[in-house]
Amino acid sequence: MARVKKNKAIPNLNPVFFWDFDIDAMDFERAYKTIIARIVERGGKEEIDEIVRFYGLEKVVKAIRDEIYFLPNYAIDKALKLFPELKKEEMYCYLNRKDKPYHWI
Repeated sequence: MARVKKNKAIPNLNPVFFWDFDIDAMDFERAYKTIIARIVERGGKEEIDEIVRFYGLEKVVKAIRDEIYFLPNYAIDKALKLFPELKKEEMYCYLNRKDKPYHWI
């Protein structure tokens, strides 16, 4: 269940995931891309379930596919396992990789 802070619902996530943010001042609706990326990268199944419950499956999948600019390779693989509707070739964070070969003319 989401906690309520200052009349705003927040997901029930351990604050240790957001050590570099002021968790009390964080707007969880506006910062959804950062939160989803952080949890996909560092969270477990319980945290993934919580962001899906809080934001909804459609918003989480759309953020991972279209809006998150960087995820490390292991996080991309983890997202593909957790969300079978995703395809690596459609993920912006995969297409925008700096380590993929480019053909220069």
